[in-house]
Amino acid sequence: MHKQYIPASLRLLFLSSLLAASISGLAAEGSQTMSLKLQSPDFNENGPIAKTFTCDGDDISPALTWSGIPSNTKTLVLIIDDPDAPDPKAPKMTWVHWVLYNIPASAPGLAKAVSDEELPPGTLQGKNDWKKIGYRGPCPPTGKHRYFHKLYALDIELPDLNEPTKAELEQAMQGHILDKAEWVGTYER
Repeated sequence: MHKQYIPASLRLLFLSSLLAASISGLAAEGSQTMSLKLQSPDFNENGPIAKTFTCDGDDISPALTWSGIPSNTKTLVLIIDDPDAPDPKAPKMTWVHWVLYNIPASAPGLAKAVSDEELPPGTLQGKNDWKKIGYRGPCPPTGKHRYFHKLYALDIELPDLNEPTKAELEQAMQGHILDKAEWVGTYER
């Protein structure tokens, strides 16, 4: 078989254009990463969650706000869970406190003590680990637990998953997550 000769200048041109395309692709990918932000006016990042938001208080949801939603976001997902259950010194499971999906991308956040009827139109809920729908606050049996408030921007509106568990919702979200943000609070009895 006959080898074809490619001049060094052409090889160099090809390699430089390939490198430029790779760098451009990385820059575009990087600009979309971590733009989504989640926070709560009711507790500081990694700070204590007030008793009113727990089973020892009124068991109401804290206010949450978000920004930096990618432009091609169709819906948002919110999952609140505790990876320190039952004991932070020997965690055995992640306890799920709230599962929300199909939150409209236009929603700026959730109000404090938001009721099911006050959720943004189209928002659906899944089951928490009490096997119930809705928010249930921190209620640790022992020790100081971390509560992860996780917000996901999705490129689709999910079908009605009929009160999914966190695992079922995460499976349905696969391949559709554009960005993710977290806000963590702590609680100890």
